[in-house]
Amino acid sequence: MMAASLLRRDKKSTAAHLKADLKRSDNSSGLRQLQELLDSVLNAERGSDPEALDWCKCLLAGGDGFDDFCRTVRSYDNATLCGLVWTANFVAYRCRTCGISPCMSLCAECFNNGDHTGHDFNMFRSQAGGACDCGDGNVMRESGFCSRHRLKTGENVPSVPRDLLLMSEMVLPRFIITIIQYLRDGYTEPGEDTRSHLKEMLQLKQIQLLEVSPSGPSRVCQEENVYAKRNYEKYLSALKSSGLVSVEEKGAGAGATDTPAGAGALSLLGNTCCLFCEDQDGLQGVGQRKRVKLSSSTKDPSIMDTLKHKCFLEELLFWTIKYEFPQKMVTFLLNMLPDQDYKITFTKTFVQHYAFIMKTLMKSHESDTMSNRIVHISVQLFSNEELARHVTEECQLLDIMVTVLLYMMESCLIKSELQDEENNRHVVVNCGEALLKNNTYWPLVSDFINILSHQSVAKRFLEDHSLLLLWMSFVSFFQGMNLNKRELNEHVEFESQTYYAAFAAELEACAQPMWGLLTHCKVKETQEYTKTVVRYCLETLQMWFDAIGFVDEPALNQLTFHLPLHRYYAMFLSKGVRCQGLDLDSLLPDQEMLMKIMVHPLQIQASLSEIHSNMWVRNGLQIKGQAMTYVQSHFCNSMIDPDIYLLQVCASRLDPDYFISSVFERFKVVDLLTMASQHQNTVLDSEQERPMLEGALTFLVILCSLRVHLGMSDDEILRAEMVSQLCMNDRTHSSLLDLIPENPNPKSGVVPGSCSFEEMLSAVADFKAPVFEPGGSMQQGMYTPKGDKEFDPIMVILRTVYRRDVQSAMDRYAAFLKQSGIHTGNPWPPYKERTPLHPCYKGLVRLLHCKTLHIVIFTLLYKIWMDHQNMSEHVLCMVLYLIELGLDNQEPCIEEHCHDSWFPGTSLLSNLHHVINFVRVRVPETAPEVERKRERERERETPASTSSESSTFGQAQVFSLVAERRRKFQEIINRSNHEASQTVRPKSSSSRWLPPGSPPQLVTEILEIHESMLSLLVKLHQKLSAKQNSLSLSWLAEVDPAHHTHGDGLTAIERILAKAAARSRHSKRCLQEICGKVCPPIPPKKNSPGDKKSMDKEERRQRARERQQKLLAEFASRQKSFMETAMDVESPETDAVMDMGSAEPLDSEVLYDCVICGQSGPSTEDRPTGLVVLLQASSVLGHRCHSDTPKRLPTTDEEHIYPEDTCGAAHDVRLSLMQRYFKDSSCLQSVSIGWDGGVYVQTCGHTLHIDCHKSYMESLRNDQVLQGFSVDKGEFTCPLCRQFANSVLPCRPGRGMETGAWHTPSNKSMSTLVNEVEDLQEQLGIFPVSVESNLSKEMESVIKDIKNTTQKKYMDYGKNPGSPDNDFLFMYSVARTNLELELVHRGGNLCSGGASAAAKRSCLNQLFHVLAMHMRLYSIDSAYNPWTRLTQSTYCDDERPEVPMLFRDVPSLLIIFILTMPQPLRREHFTCVVKVLYSLQYTQALAALSIRFSREERLAWSNTAAAKKVSSVWSPQSIEFSLQHFCLPFLRLSCLLQHHLYGDGLPGCLVEEEFSLLAGCLGLAGSVQSSAACLEWNLNAFDLISQWCSEVIARSDTPTQQSVSLLVQDPQWAAPRLLLLPDNYNTIFQYYHRKSCTSCGKTPKDPALCLVCGAFVCLKGHCCKQQGVCECVLHSQHCGAATGIFLLINASVIIIIRGHRFCLWGSVYLDAHGEEDRDLRRGKPLYLCEERYRVLEQQWVSHTFDHINKRWGPHYNGL
Repeated sequence: MMAASLLRRDKKSTAAHLKADLKRSDNSSGLRQLQELLDSVLNAERGSDPEALDWCKCLLAGGDGFDDFCRTVRSYDNATLCGLVWTANFVAYRCRTCGISPCMSLCAECFNNGDHTGHDFNMFRSQAGGACDCGDGNVMRESGFCSRHRLKTGENVPSVPRDLLLMSEMVLPRFIITIIQYLRDGYTEPGEDTRSHLKEMLQLKQIQLLEVSPSGPSRVCQEENVYAKRNYEKYLSALKSSGLVSVEEKGAGAGATDTPAGAGALSLLGNTCCLFCEDQDGLQGVGQRKRVKLSSSTKDPSIMDTLKHKCFLEELLFWTIKYEFPQKMVTFLLNMLPDQDYKITFTKTFVQHYAFIMKTLMKSHESDTMSNRIVHISVQLFSNEELARHVTEECQLLDIMVTVLLYMMESCLIKSELQDEENNRHVVVNCGEALLKNNTYWPLVSDFINILSHQSVAKRFLEDHSLLLLWMSFVSFFQGMNLNKRELNEHVEFESQTYYAAFAAELEACAQPMWGLLTHCKVKETQEYTKTVVRYCLETLQMWFDAIGFVDEPALNQLTFHLPLHRYYAMFLSKGVRCQGLDLDSLLPDQEMLMKIMVHPLQIQASLSEIHSNMWVRNGLQIKGQAMTYVQSHFCNSMIDPDIYLLQVCASRLDPDYFISSVFERFKVVDLLTMASQHQNTVLDSEQERPMLEGALTFLVILCSLRVHLGMSDDEILRAEMVSQLCMNDRTHSSLLDLIPENPNPKSGVVPGSCSFEEMLSAVADFKAPVFEPGGSMQQGMYTPKGDKEFDPIMVILRTVYRRDVQSAMDRYAAFLKQSGIHTGNPWPPYKERTPLHPCYKGLVRLLHCKTLHIVIFTLLYKIWMDHQNMSEHVLCMVLYLIELGLDNQEPCIEEHCHDSWFPGTSLLSNLHHVINFVRVRVPETAPEVERKRERERERETPASTSSESSTFGQAQVFSLVAERRRKFQEIINRSNHEASQTVRPKSSSSRWLPPGSPPQLVTEILEIHESMLSLLVKLHQKLSAKQNSLSLSWLAEVDPAHHTHGDGLTAIERILAKAAARSRHSKRCLQEICGKVCPPIPPKKNSPGDKKSMDKEERRQRARERQQKLLAEFASRQKSFMETAMDVESPETDAVMDMGSAEPLDSEVLYDCVICGQSGPSTEDRPTGLVVLLQASSVLGHRCHSDTPKRLPTTDEEHIYPEDTCGAAHDVRLSLMQRYFKDSSCLQSVSIGWDGGVYVQTCGHTLHIDCHKSYMESLRNDQVLQGFSVDKGEFTCPLCRQFANSVLPCRPGRGMETGAWHTPSNKSMSTLVNEVEDLQEQLGIFPVSVESNLSKEMESVIKDIKNTTQKKYMDYGKNPGSPDNDFLFMYSVARTNLELELVHRGGNLCSGGASAAAKRSCLNQLFHVLAMHMRLYSIDSAYNPWTRLTQSTYCDDERPEVPMLFRDVPSLLIIFILTMPQPLRREHFTCVVKVLYSLQYTQALAALSIRFSREERLAWSNTAAAKKVSSVWSPQSIEFSLQHFCLPFLRLSCLLQHHLYGDGLPGCLVEEEFSLLAGCLGLAGSVQSSAACLEWNLNAFDLISQWCSEVIARSDTPTQQSVSLLVQDPQWAAPRLLLLPDNYNTIFQYYHRKSCTSCGKTPKDPALCLVCGAFVCLKGHCCKQQGVCECVLHSQHCGAATGIFLLINASVIIIIRGHRFCLWGSVYLDAHGEEDRDLRRGKPLYLCEERYRVLEQQWVSHTFDHINKRWGPHYNGL
C-alpha cells in the first residue's frame, strides 16, 4: 500500500524525503519504504518500463537532478586510469614509442593532452572496440600519460561525503538483480523476438547508472543480499533449455575460483550450481570427408565441461556470452575495469568461462561480430603483464587456452592422405570447414599470442613440459594440411580456394605463437627452453613420419606447403645457435632422421619449379596462388626461409654427394645430365626440362649463398631485404614497410643495439619527392636505391612473387650500369661476396666440393659448348656462379683414388684443370653419336686405346647418381644400427616413370672429350665473344679480378679464370697452355636443322634490337611532329584554326582540316566545318572576392565564412536593386549575368565537318563499351587528341580577315564615325546568311546546346522568364563570361602579352559569330538605344524610367554594341565605340571617386586653388591612380576583344605601364600618361555629363543610399581561389569527423567539405536527399553550377563532381614520406602539399578537370 501511494507522488520530492529518512540514526522505516518502492518499481513482471528508469535516476540522485548528481560524483573520481570504453569505428591512437604492449591504445583526448612529438604513432579506426590505456603503467610508459592521468591522483581529491552515495548503495544492488532477472526471463523462449526485447531492456537500464560511481561496481559484487529465489527455477530451466545440466553441489568443488580476500564475500544467487556444458558436435558437412574424433585423453575435463557460478558478476558474464556479447553489456562490463579489485575478479571470471565462450563462438551465426566483441574484452585483460601472470598462476590460464584451442580444432579433423593414403594414421584440420574458412579461431589465437608476449607467462609455458607436448600435438594438426595432388589428365573441375584458410591458419595459429616464444629465447640463460622445444619437435616429427608411413621416398605428385613442425624445429635451432651459443650438433638427430627431415622441404622447392614450369597447370590458378603466397612478404619468413635454413642444416651435415644427387632427382632432371646429345626423360616433357634444370641450379645457388640464418646480423638482413625490394622497383615508404618481413626483425620500436628502419633506409636509398608529370598525374614520394652496387640477384630471386620482378630488377641494373658508364651491353646478374659462414655451418661448403656437383658442372659446360638442346644463358650463369662460389669457399681436398671415378679428389680448384678424355654414355640408337661410330667403323677407324688412360676414363657418368645415392643411403641406415629387416624399398621411380609406347633401345657409346673444365670455359669464352683467340697469353698477366665485378658472361668467365689462376699455380700453367693452343672449337654436329648456333642467336637478337630502336625513333619523331601541329606547342600564332587568319594571306579563304575524313577545305554554308568544343557551366568568376588573401577553412566553432562579399553575390544584389526602381528591359541590358552558372566554351583546336561528326556520334552510340561519358548527352572525345567534348561550334565561311581596308585606321572625324555606327545599328535585321542553310541550322543547335549547358535559374533574371530580353542578356553574358575567364587565365591582366596557354586554342572568334547571328534576331527599339544617350543630348520621361547611364555596366554595353552590329565590323567603328564608352567609364570613375571624398575634400577640389592648401589624403597622383584602376578592367576587356576580332598582338609590359599601353593599343591616345588625355568627346562633354547626372538625380523615389551603392561599383576582383587549408590534416579531421550535419542534425557516416565555399555536407547520406538527389550533387549544382570539389573527411581524398560524372582526384595531404593515405588506413600524420593544392586550384580555374583526370564514372545522383 505504502509503495502504491509513494508511486503516485512526485519522484524528486519522494527521493529527497527517503534520503532524509535514511540519514537518520534510526532508518528502519526509510529502509522498509525504499525496499517496497523498489519492489514495485523494479518488478520483473512489469516488463521494460521507461517510468522505472526515471524512478531509478531520481532515487540514485536522492532528489537532485540526475546530471548534476553525476557531475558531483565524477568530481570525487580518484581513478588513475582513463579507461574510456569505445565501440567499433571509434577513432583512437596508438604510440609505439610509449607502448609496452603492442595492443596499447589511447583516446583522442588523452593523446592530444600527452606529448608525443617525434614519436612513432598512428591514428586508427577501431575494428572491434577498445579502451583507453592512459594511466596504466603495465601497458604503456609513464612518459606518454596525458596531463590529467600523469598526476598521482588521490592526493588532491577530497574524500566522498557519506550521504552522497547513500541512496546509490541501496538502489544499485537491486538494479543489478533486476538486470539478471531480465536476462533470465529473456531466455525462457529462445528466438529472435527475445533479442529485440533484450536490447530495449539494456537501453532502459542505461549503462550510465553504473558509470556514475567508480567505487560502485565492486560494492555491487560485495553486497550481501538474501533475495528470494523466485527466479531460480526459471534460471535452471533456461539453462536446461540451452543444453546445460545443472547439478546440486555441496560446497565449492575443485577448480572453483576462490573469492579474493579484497572482494569480500560474494553473495550467492540461489544455490551454488555447477553446470556441465554440452559437448559441441557440429553438423556433418555435406559431401565432405569424414571427420575424425580424437579420444579425449588430451583434455582436462574440468576445463571443458564445468562452470560454477558464485556471484552476480559470474552470472552476468554467463548471460553476456549466452546472448553472444551484446554491445551494451560489453561496454557495461568494461566500464568498471579502472577499479582494480573488479578488474582482477572479472579477469578470473572471464578465464573461468573461456571454454564456454569458445563453444558459443563455434555455434554463432555471426562469428565475426562476436569475435570482435570477445577481443574487445580480452585485449583489455591480457595486455597487462601483471594481471596475465596472476591469472596464469591462479587459474591455469595457459592450460585453459591450449586445451580450448585443441578442443576447437578437434571439431574439424580429417584423415591425412599424405604419403600412404590407405594406412595413414595422421589427422589434419580440414581447411574447407567454416571454422578455418571464416577464421573463427582468430580471437582465441589472438589472446594466446597476446599472453605469450609477456616474458613471465612465456617462460611458464616453456617450463611446463606437458603443456609443450599438448601444443606440439596442436601444431601437428596443421602439418601436411591442404594437400594438393597433381592432376595429370583432366583440368580440375572446381578450383578450391581453401588455401587462403590454410596459409592464414599456419601463420596465425602456428607461426605467430612461435615468434612470440622466440622473442623470449635470446640469451644464454634460456638455453634449456630451446633444448626442450627442439627435443619435443623431433619427437613429434618422428611420430608424424611413423603416422604417415614415411620411409625414404616422398609420394609422387603430392604437395603440401604446410610443415609447421619442421619450421618450429628450424627456427629454434637457428635461435639456439645464433643467440644462445648452443652447439648445433647437440641439437641435431642422427643421419637417418636428418634425411627424412630434408625430404618434404626439398619437395616444396622442387614443386615450386614444377609449378612455374606449368606442370601443375591442370590444377588451376589456385596452385600458382599457393606458390606465390609461400614466398610473399607476410609469409616468407615463417615459411620459405625456415625451409631453406633447414635444408642448409641438412646439407651441412649429410654426405654432399647424397644431397646433390637427391636435389637433381627431386627436380627430375637426372636424365638430362648426360653428355650425349640426345636422351630420354621419362618424367618431363622436353619444354619442361629447361625451366626445371634452371630451377635446380638456382636452388643450389640460393642454398649455398643465402646467409639469412647462417651468420648475418639483424642489420645486414634488414639491409639485404631493403635493397632487394628497391632493386625491383622504386617503392613508397609504406609499401617498403609492408614488403619487408616483420620477423625476425620487428620494424616497429627500435631493437637496442640495432639499426632502425629509418636509418637503414636513408643509408641505402634516396628520397624522390612527389612530382607532377605534365599530364597532371600525381606521383607519390618514392625511395630509389642509391646505386645498384649492392644489387644481389639471389636475394631478389628468393623474394619475388612474380617472375617479371626479377626481369625488372635486371633492367634497372642494366640501366644503372649504362648510366654510370661501367657496362653498356646486356649485363648478367652480378656475383656478390657473401658474409662469412657461422662456424657451425662450415659443412655447407662441402656441397661445392663434391664430385657429383663437379660432374654435373662439367657435363653442363660441355653441353652448352656443344649447343645441346634445352640449355640456356641462365643455366650457364648459375653454373658459373656455383664454380665461383666454390673458388671463394675453399675446403681441404679429400683424395679418392677410385678406378672409375671422374675426378681424383673433391677440391674444385684441382678438379678444374683435370682433363677428362673419354666418357661412356647411354644413348638411343638413333642418336648422332651412334651414327658417327658407324661412320668410323666403315672407315676402319678405331678409337684410341682405352687401357692406357684407365685412370681418367670416366664412366661414372651422372646417370649412376641415383644408384650412388641409394648406396650412401643404405650405408647411413646400416650405420645407425637399425634392424636388418628395415631395408630400402626397391626404386620405384623407374617402374612408375616409363612412358607409354616403345622407346628406342639404349646403347652404350664412348665419347671422346679431351677437355677439362678450364678448357671448356676458355672455349665458351671464344664462343660468346665470337673471336677465335679471345683470350691471349698476355691476358692473364694484366687481369684484375676487381675490375670484373659487373658485366656479361665474358666478364664472368674472365673473373673465374683469373681467380683460378691466382689461387693455383697449376691452373695458371694449364690456362697458359690452353690459351697458347688457341684452336677453333670442334664444329659440333647439329641435333636438328632448326637449332641455330647461339652465336647466330646473339646476332639475331642484336639485329632485332636495332630494328626496335629504329622503329621507336621513328615513332618518337612522328609523335613530336603531331604534337607540334595539333597542340601548337611552340608557336601560338601559326595555326589559322587557333587564331583566325593572322598568319594567312589576307585575301585567301581559311582552310580547315577535318580530323575524321582527313580532307582539307573551307567551311561553306552547305557543308559547314566546326570546332570540337566543350561547353560547361562555371561559377568560378562568381566565387572571386575583393581581397587577395583567400578565405580560411573554419576549424573551430568561432570561425565562419561569409559568402556575401563574392562577385556573384554582389552582381545579384546590384541587379535586383535596379529592378526595384527601373524598367526591366533596361535593367537586363545594364549588367552581365553568368558570374554564377555562366557557360564557358573551350576547344582542343581540332576541326571536323559537321556531317562527319554526326556519323561519328552514331558509331559511338552503337559501340556499347564506352566508359565515362554519355553519348546521349552529346558527349564524345575528339577523334584525334581524345580530349573530352560535348558540342561542335560552326566556323563562319569566308576569309580570315576581310581586306586590308577593314584594318586601316581612317582620318574620319569622331562625329562622322558616331553617325556611321548609329546607321550600322539601324541595319539590325539584315544578316548575310540565308535563312535555311545548314550553317544556320547548326548555329541554332549550338545555341540550344549552350542554353542546355547551364541551369534554368542561371538564365532567367527578368520579371517574365523566357522573354526576348532575358535571352538577349544571356547571350551577351556568354561572351562576357568567356572574355573574363580568359583574363583570369592570363593572370588577371594583359601584362604578360602574347597569347597565353589558354588563348592558344581560343574559339572566341567563332563563338562571337554564333552569338552575333542569334542576337541580331532581336531588334533594339531605337528610342531606347543606349547609343543615342551616349552620343546625343536627349531627355526621356517615363513611368518606369531606364537605368541611368552612370549605373550601367560599360563592358556589357561594349559587347552588346559589337554583337548587334553587322559583322565583320570595321576597325574604325570598333575604336569609335570604345572611345564613346571610355568617356562613360571615366565619368563613372569620377562619380565613384567623388562619393568617397569627405565634404571638405569635395569643396576643396571644386576650387583648385583651395585644394593645394587642404592637406588631404587625395593627392593628384592618388586620384589619377584610382581613376586608372577603375577604368583598367574595361580597357583589358576591350583590348582582348580587339585581339580576337582583328588578330592584333598583345605586347607585354610592366604592371605600371599597363594603362598607357592598352590605351595606345585601342587607339584612345598616344603615349600620354594621364587617364583624362584619352578622352575624346563628339559633343560638349559638360552637357553630356550633366545629362547623365540629371538621370540619377531625377529619380526622387530612388533612396540616396541605393543610388550611392549603384554608383560605387568596384569593377576590380581578385583571382578566384579555393579555401586556405590548415597545414596539419588532424586539425580538419578532429573538428569535422564528429560534427553534426547542418541540415539533418546527425553525425554523417561520410562527412565531406566543399573546398570552394566551406559547406559541410553528407556524402551518400540518405538523410539529406532531395527528390532523389544526394547532398554532394545538390551542393555542386548550387555552388559550382554542377562542378564540385569535395574533401572526404574520413578518407583524406578529394572527389570532383562534374555534371553527371565524378572522379577521385587524389589527396592534397601527404605524410612525411610524400605518400597519400587514402581512407586513413595507416593513420600517420598528414601535411598539406602546397604544390598539389595549387594544381587542384589551377585545374578548377582553368576548367580542365575533364581533360586531365581520366577515371570518370557516373554518380547517379548518389553522392
